[in-house]
Amino acid sequence: MKHRTFFWFFLPTGLAMLLFIAMPIVSVVTQSMFAPHEAVLVTVESCGPFGCREETSIDQDATRELRDERPLGRFVGLDIYLDRGHLAFAEVAEAWNNRQSLSGFFKRLGNLPFYRAMAFTLTYTFTVTPLLIALGLMIALAVNRLQAGLKGFVIFFSLLPMIVTPLVGSLILFWMIDSRGILGSFIQWAANDPDLSLKASTGLTWVMLIVYGVWHSAPFAFVVFYAGLQTLPQDQLEAAQIDGATRWQQVRFVVIPHLMPLVTFVALIQLMDNFRVFEPIVGFNASAHATSLSWIIFNDLQGETRQLSAASATSVMTILGVAILLSPVLVRTWRDFRSKH
Repeated sequence: MKHRTFFWFFLPTGLAMLLFIAMPIVSVVTQSMFAPHEAVLVTVESCGPFGCREETSIDQDATRELRDERPLGRFVGLDIYLDRGHLAFAEVAEAWNNRQSLSGFFKRLGNLPFYRAMAFTLTYTFTVTPLLIALGLMIALAVNRLQAGLKGFVIFFSLLPMIVTPLVGSLILFWMIDSRGILGSFIQWAANDPDLSLKASTGLTWVMLIVYGVWHSAPFAFVVFYAGLQTLPQDQLEAAQIDGATRWQQVRFVVIPHLMPLVTFVALIQLMDNFRVFEPIVGFNASAHATSLSWIIFNDLQGETRQLSAASATSVMTILGVAILLSPVLVRTWRDFRSKH
């Protein structure tokens, strides 16, 4: 394609990316470096029958004028990134210097909101992503071997978790694991403990969120892998069967290498989605046991005292986290592409 033709071909996409991706990111980065103006205080001496005293009050007119003059707020640089609600370098250094053991240090680190959210976010991402890829591949292989009359029925029910809205799906499972729900009652019966509650334990809450994440996202991997299986060269499978390869060996040495580009694609999409986990935490009402970076952003933006600067700083770190997670996969994909050309 000629350069001029390519330019006009790419121009609409480039403008859309600039308008809806680049400019919002620049805006968020800028806002994260400004903090709201502090109220202008004035001290007035008031005298009465019993003497004089000084009173401090907010000068509403001066405060409004200051905010109108500089609507972004006061420039603080990277201070918001380093405060207690984010990287908290001072608190981390204090916890390290006063540590009595490594476990005690990590326990104090878990009391800081950013690191507590990061711990769950990374655990959720690196547990759910490989599990859903494995489960989606197993479902695709199983459905691919079914009779033609059963495939449509099984595929329909396999796609139901993906069709359900994430928030609605998490609410349904939340009600099911309640002590009066079908799953909660069964677990209490199986454990012979009528007081057992999945909602009261941090560990069990994490497990339920991970189970929900795999259940909800596995159909996406299944659809992608099932479509890839339809393009699998049958001559390679027949050659493997003639050579005496077992079914597992056929999957390992023929099917998986053929699906590897799709595995990379699914991993990229799910790493981004899982790192931004939010709906299950809200649906399960699990913020007392599990929080994520997206939940911190939501929490900063709600209420009357919206902390826009804090939410912007967390958003920037979320973007950086996604970029760091995707960089190894993107580098490997680029190297594979260069090696083929």
